[in-house]
Amino acid sequence: MASYINTKNINAKNIKTIVCFGDSNTHGYNSFDGGRFGTEERWPCVLESLLPEDYTVREEGLSGRTTVFSDPLFEGLDGLSYIFPCLMTHEPVDLLIIMLGTNDTKERFCVNPENIAKGMGRLLQKALVARDAWRNSPNILVIAPPPIEDGYENSDIGSEMGRGCVEKSRRLAPLFKEVAEQNGCRFLDAGAIEGVHMAPYDHMHLSRESHRLMAERLAKEIPKLI
Repeated sequence: MASYINTKNINAKNIKTIVCFGDSNTHGYNSFDGGRFGTEERWPCVLESLLPEDYTVREEGLSGRTTVFSDPLFEGLDGLSYIFPCLMTHEPVDLLIIMLGTNDTKERFCVNPENIAKGMGRLLQKALVARDAWRNSPNILVIAPPPIEDGYENSDIGSEMGRGCVEKSRRLAPLFKEVAEQNGCRFLDAGAIEGVHMAPYDHMHLSRESHRLMAERLAKEIPKLI
């Protein structure tokens, strides 16, 4: 029979589980070299290191993931179809953090910011009714991603994203805040965290420093949420 070692020396029943559900900025895409930031750099990993020992953080970041929109070029990227099995994989869940919306601004989806916010709302509603996944009651923090910055059009991802992404992404935070409140969820605007910015290589992915700043801010907020 396999034996399992609890490296935190805490009864598993007492460990609070946080699921970080997002796209490449949760996965830790490094736009400098096209690779992935290390475990000592990605914000979910840094967050776990900053929290007390009775917290565990599960990374669920997927490059290209949207809220609800199916990508005609790449399958399996809509968050709606995966949120339930994701939550059940990590149950019992104490807190779900969702940071999505950047990929929804792609020109090929032909949706406006209001459509993207409705997509977030639909995703939240599906997570909220996944009753068997939650330790107690549903507990969700919606994070509006930092806006895409000017200059992305001339980077390697310019043709992939298409036109109009900066303008759409800048309008998401207040819309996401409203949707979060309507569904009884908490809200954080990552773009409003001092110092958080996109790396200059494609203007769409978080810098290494921004991963740390996000983790530090969340580490202060999470004990108030669970």
